[in-house]
Amino acid sequence: MINTLPITSQLIEQLVDLSRRAGAAIMAIYNDRDSYNIEHKSDESPLTAADLAAHRIIDAELPGLLALPIISEEGDIPPFPDRQLWESYWLVDPLDGTKEFIAGNGQFTVNIALVRNGCVLLGVVHVPATDVTYLGILEADDASSLGAFKYIQGSNRHAIAVRPLAERFSGQQPFTVILSHRHNTQATVDLMETVTRNWPGAIEATNAGSSLKFCVIAEGLADFYPRLAPTSEWDTAAAQAVLEAAGGRVVCAAPSLQALVYNTSEDMLNPSFYALGDKSFDWGRLLATSGLTK
Repeated sequence: MINTLPITSQLIEQLVDLSRRAGAAIMAIYNDRDSYNIEHKSDESPLTAADLAAHRIIDAELPGLLALPIISEEGDIPPFPDRQLWESYWLVDPLDGTKEFIAGNGQFTVNIALVRNGCVLLGVVHVPATDVTYLGILEADDASSLGAFKYIQGSNRHAIAVRPLAERFSGQQPFTVILSHRHNTQATVDLMETVTRNWPGAIEATNAGSSLKFCVIAEGLADFYPRLAPTSEWDTAAAQAVLEAAGGRVVCAAPSLQALVYNTSEDMLNPSFYALGDKSFDWGRLLATSGLTK
């Protein structure tokens, strides 16, 4: 069993580069609509040539960066009795937001996460349409590398962070909620009514696709993303690393507000969850739960 992982600055930069090359393969297909080759999986979710192109690049090259098992949405998922023995592994969504890809709105991502004992250590979220890359580092050989960062067209990264909420609350400033384009539910509507009652200022709502929602919070442009509809573990892990490295939290949407963890079930589905900005804020009060607030 692996107790420590060599999470070096070289590995981190190689992951960013790999995500960008997978993104370039996606964009080559995105810009040629006749090449999409849209199919549907057994669960009726769409699959395109771009999903597979990105998967092939990542699946071929990740083992050369750090030789660990890989779980990819577009690969064969090992049985739970086998993978529950893994201490560390890669968790990948080669193209998160395939419906957004097909819709042509640019809001799709490449997600690569490193997971150990159910917790994300490192995550890269690349946005092929804009060549923007988000990086979250929660563990590394060099502690000075920790944090959340943003690259624009592969240029030198700059740090990003969630925005503080205590002063926004006391100053009755707006609270920004980011919602899914396609998966809002009655439970989400009810939750928004609770937030509206408990926040003293205006509530602003906006929409985004894929794991971009986490990244918008991570760079201080929104505060809260509730997801009360199904997601898979590869949809969230990389973006969770980005948000938590930026000073936020991702927690199960239950009274306990426990951290969202991975590789705990056969189906690899997440429970309903909240992506929270500023982790020091009293979220239990805002969301009317009895959960932990720090």
